[in-house]
Amino acid sequence: MIKKLFRPFEEVSKSRRMMIMLVWVVLVIGYWIFSSFGSKNLFPTPAQVWSGLKSLYAEGLVVHIASSLGLCLQAAAISLVISLIVVYLSPLPALRPVAVFLSRLRYLPLTGITFYLSILVSGARNMQVWVLVVFMSLYFITSLLAVLKDIPEEEIDHARSLKCSRWEILWEVVIKGRLDYVLDVLRQNLAIIWMMLVTVESILVAAGGLGVLIKNSDKFANHGRIVALQIIILLIGLALDWVLQTTRKGLFRYSTY
Repeated sequence: MIKKLFRPFEEVSKSRRMMIMLVWVVLVIGYWIFSSFGSKNLFPTPAQVWSGLKSLYAEGLVVHIASSLGLCLQAAAISLVISLIVVYLSPLPALRPVAVFLSRLRYLPLTGITFYLSILVSGARNMQVWVLVVFMSLYFITSLLAVLKDIPEEEIDHARSLKCSRWEILWEVVIKGRLDYVLDVLRQNLAIIWMMLVTVESILVAAGGLGVLIKNSDKFANHGRIVALQIIILLIGLALDWVLQTTRKGLFRYSTY
């Protein structure tokens, strides 16, 4: 039975996958507790992390979480709308180079983007939002262009056989037919936005957020608080991922993607 778990491409049941996951979680937590004994520790002890979590809650952790979630969701919504418009117009030969060019800009460093945005955007909170919007739109466009490229030619031919016009093919095959892929692209790229919050929230410390809490904790070398915040960020990120995955499966039951 155990040998099957170490064979490539072995099919295992969902309950067994959960059991394997639980075993790994127990091993990691066990190693963390075991390594906390002694005078020198590579990681903060569970007691230090718990103490850091309590102090964070006393300082308004819930408010900071709400600020970070609001920033993340606002930037994700705007960037997704912009990206969808660009990508859905990319089948037009005249506009295709625009989408490809924007996709290539994802290699630009964040510093180069913020310099020009500071000239165009007023207000630190707007600056935070639009840094994330510009940064994430480039990745959304790249992922969505890949979705369009992978559309089977048979689907387009089938639409043509039904006497659909070119604009009807765009609507039925590309837009409506790939909405489930759009949600999955959002789910994958939302992780990048959530990861970028620590950097972006440092633009406006007064607005708060999890990134500000990490920055302040790092300034005073409070590693217990830092690990506690990283655990919180990870759990919220996993929750967002689960919500989007569940939504996609609920709305598009036919989807096998």
